[in-house]
Order: sequence, then C-alpha cells, then structure tokens
Amino acid sequence: MSDSSPARPAAPVLDVWCELQCPDCRSALDDLRALRARYGDRLELRLRHFPLEKHKHSFAAAQAAEEALEQGRGWPYVEAVLGRVEELDRRGEGFLVEIARELGLDAEEFDTALIDGRHILIVDADQAEGKAIGVTGTPTYVIGGERLDGGKSQEGLRERVEEIADRLLAEQEG
Repeated sequence: MSDSSPARPAAPVLDVWCELQCPDCRSALDDLRALRARYGDRLELRLRHFPLEKHKHSFAAAQAAEEALEQGRGWPYVEAVLGRVEELDRRGEGFLVEIARELGLDAEEFDTALIDGRHILIVDADQAEGKAIGVTGTPTYVIGGERLDGGKSQEGLRERVEEIADRLLAEQEG
C-alpha cells in the first residue's frame, strides 16, 4: 500500500548548548518552556552538552541527562537537575541518581551508566562540536545557522529565537 500524502517537512531545530550545573541555564528554563508551549512539535528542542571545567559535576550530569533521555524522560530530568543546581554542587554525583529515583527512573541503571561511561562519547562529541562552532559559555542557542550566546545576557534571546523560528516555519509553508 502506498501513501501519496506529502511528507511533512522536518521541524526547525533549536540546539540548546547547556551545562547542568549552570545557574544561567536554570534561568533559561522559562524561555525554553515558553518556546515549547508556543511551537510544540513544530520546533525541535535538542539538548546539547557543554560541561564547563569550573563545575566539577557537570560532565557526570551531562551523562546522566543522556541516560534520562534513553529512559524516556530527558527534559524532565534536565529541569529537575537545573532546578537544584546548588544542591548538586553540595551533594555531588550521587545526587544525580537520587533525582532519577525521584522521577521514577531506573536509578540502578543511572548508577551503572555513570560508572561504565556509556554516554561519554555523546557528551564529548557535543562539547567538541560546541567548541568548533564557537560556543564559549552556556546557555548558547543555535537555530537556522545562527548562534545566540546567552552566557553573558539572556535579554532578548527568546524573542530572537522566535523571530528565526517563525521565519523558518514560514519558509517551510511557503
């Protein structure tokens, strides 16, 4: 049987270069929620990892976020970790497993993933790509080939993302 309906074009992608121990990334959550509410599945929000050396648990947190994604709860996990940045700083990597347990994820699998490093290559690849395109801090957004740095100031960034997303969506429709 053949389906002659036209294929729906892929949604524009907003890459969100984030670090899960970053207070600025926590502040950006409201903008990300607003973008998800406005665009739904017409805009793909993609978490990209950019752990910073100044935060000692950020690399493990990025790996944990990948495990959460694998278990089907990536964004809820990211939001939970970012919502408790100071606690992660104090309590360390065991806290990442505790958050997984609180969200009903397989905490034992989280612990194993952090030990065996199964997500290290994903985190390393994101970080390398980020460096290659000029990401220096977080949050940084990339949409439609344009890099928007929120590490210094997030003022006006959501509006700029919306302008670009609206243009990309109009181009798809038109």
